[in-house]
Amino acid sequence: MSGSEPEFASVEDDSGAKKSFWEHLKDLRGALVKSAIALGVALVLCLLLDQQLVAILEYPLHRMNIFQKAKPTVTLELGAAKLGPYVVTREDFPALPPGDAPNAVFKLGITQVGNEQVLTLKLDPTASAATPEEVRLHNLSPGEAFFVAFHVALYGAVAVSSPFWIYFLGGFILPALNFKERRVIFSWLGWGLFLFLAGVLSTYFLMLPVALKASVKYSNLLGFSAADWQANEYISFVCKFILGMGVGFQFPLVVLFLVKLGLVTYKQLAHYRRHMVVLSLILGAILTTPEPITQIAMAVPLYLLYEICIWIAWYWDRKKRKLEQQVG
Repeated sequence: MSGSEPEFASVEDDSGAKKSFWEHLKDLRGALVKSAIALGVALVLCLLLDQQLVAILEYPLHRMNIFQKAKPTVTLELGAAKLGPYVVTREDFPALPPGDAPNAVFKLGITQVGNEQVLTLKLDPTASAATPEEVRLHNLSPGEAFFVAFHVALYGAVAVSSPFWIYFLGGFILPALNFKERRVIFSWLGWGLFLFLAGVLSTYFLMLPVALKASVKYSNLLGFSAADWQANEYISFVCKFILGMGVGFQFPLVVLFLVKLGLVTYKQLAHYRRHMVVLSLILGAILTTPEPITQIAMAVPLYLLYEICIWIAWYWDRKKRKLEQQVG
């Protein structure tokens, strides 16, 4: 046996020919190298598009007030400088244009009236003021800008290159599976991708703005100002929250897989409902950030998905019992 290849390592490929352990190792190395190249190319591309990627990550920050009623704002322009926007009322600023919540831009100027110079305001109908933002992002050290840029590009590269490295790694794993196993794998991967995208999109467009707004309100409640945040901390928070929710939404697949194996039943799932609340909070701390806002934001959808799993498990059990009665 000395110097010979391990006998258990020989596996048949699609053509029926057996591959040795070292041939499989070589295939794995090739898949990893191709995946690394795809990740590297995506990283370079994302470094060139860092400005656009940062704008995408800042989008939830600008939507913190989606559930609040819009208010009129005024921005004052003096040359290239801008002051505002400021929230005003029509009683305070009668010159507001018509509309429920206009965002007006006024240009400051000087005119001669007799022997005196008078400050004037001129409405710019072509300009639109941005809605007031409660939080501004800052870099607090000379090298932080480069650090943030690399982090953003790295997160983006993993997402952009994911179809490629999944394809390369899948090309190494799938030949070892038969047709039935491949069909099951593709089915579960399809649902996994659907749940991952559902978690990412619902977090990005709904839960993340709510969590950011709650963070601001909570800071104000404690007597702290939340007008300025560190850019690096914000980027890290947003990326971990989005990725954590995407991974957390895979939880139903794990539960239903255990049901399929017969390890748990829908009655057991229903019995442990209260335990699931605690588990959801723990998963929120592990997969996102260990603070109450994100824990609650993640625990609520996870618990709802758990309830859906109970009903699916009940339906499977009912279908199985009907089939057994028909056979009997």
